[in-house]
Amino acid sequence: MSQKNLNASNKTHRNLINNLRDKRIFQIYRKFENIFNLNQDFIVGVSGGSDSLALCFLTKIYSIKKSLNAYYFIVDHRLRKNSSIEVQSVKNLLKKHNIKSDILKWYGKKPNSNIQSIARNKRYSLLTNKAKKINIKTILTGHHIDDLYENFFIRISRGSGLKGLVSFGDKIQISNVDILRPLISFEKKNLNYVAKKVFKSYVEDPSNEDSKFKRVRIRKLIKKLHNDGLDKNKFLLTIKNLRDSNETIKFYVAKNLKDNSYIYKNRSKIILNEEFFNQPHEVTFRSLTEIIKFVGNKYYSVRGKKVDNTIDKLKEHSRVPFKLTLGNCIIHKVNQSIIVVKEH
Repeated sequence: MSQKNLNASNKTHRNLINNLRDKRIFQIYRKFENIFNLNQDFIVGVSGGSDSLALCFLTKIYSIKKSLNAYYFIVDHRLRKNSSIEVQSVKNLLKKHNIKSDILKWYGKKPNSNIQSIARNKRYSLLTNKAKKINIKTILTGHHIDDLYENFFIRISRGSGLKGLVSFGDKIQISNVDILRPLISFEKKNLNYVAKKVFKSYVEDPSNEDSKFKRVRIRKLIKKLHNDGLDKNKFLLTIKNLRDSNETIKFYVAKNLKDNSYIYKNRSKIILNEEFFNQPHEVTFRSLTEIIKFVGNKYYSVRGKKVDNTIDKLKEHSRVPFKLTLGNCIIHKVNQSIIVVKEH
């Protein structure tokens, strides 16, 4: 990446580009550009925190250099009294640096429990709906490596299996829109540095210090473990090894689906043969979960306990015809075959 090429860009972005004269920022951008290999227009989800502001800066420079359109959207969850004022201040801050943004508002009744999870899902919903309206296939979020640590411990506290423990990666897909996390290998301290140097300030969400939220309690636990000698590099190696194991299971799940299921042409019915269930439990569990998601046309998986109970029932009634409903599907047992159809 040549700074000379960047300096030849649009003069209205001169002040923004000049921040690359800072050696540390330049190195952070160079790492970002090497990782973020995208050649199409994209959306950036902005919260106003240091990580998302750093992402705004990095993506804006990238879009200038690659001649791409970057669209910036700030979600106003309207969960706090002054949220709309804070969101407008973020928009004004970006505008000072020649980054145009728009606000997406969450209207309607707000939750009293499970607030952060519901708010996250609503945020993704608002962003993906906007992406479809403007024909954009990629959304970027500012998640970083500290979020990866937090998510791992949160999943452990919930009793998640292998798939859950390694599910927080650099890419997911929601409603056929790619959600990318290009900062997943960046440390928060470096993103804080970029935000402070470029924007001079950023929003501090008070909920980030509220211990009533599990994520905040986990964050404080990780900090304590780090102070007590937690080696984050070894921790990342553990996650990598778990991901390798997960890929092996995914291979056998795909093989089971291919060899032991038949999809009807209208995609509303699938027949599973007896061998489908004669696999290691984790392979059977994931295979059936995927079948239910596919036929029921659901983004989120059915709860694991319900899938386990269904597998147990299917094995208990090995010779008896019966049916049950799960995940918007009706599951029939006929002789030695299982028929899964969408519930109407």
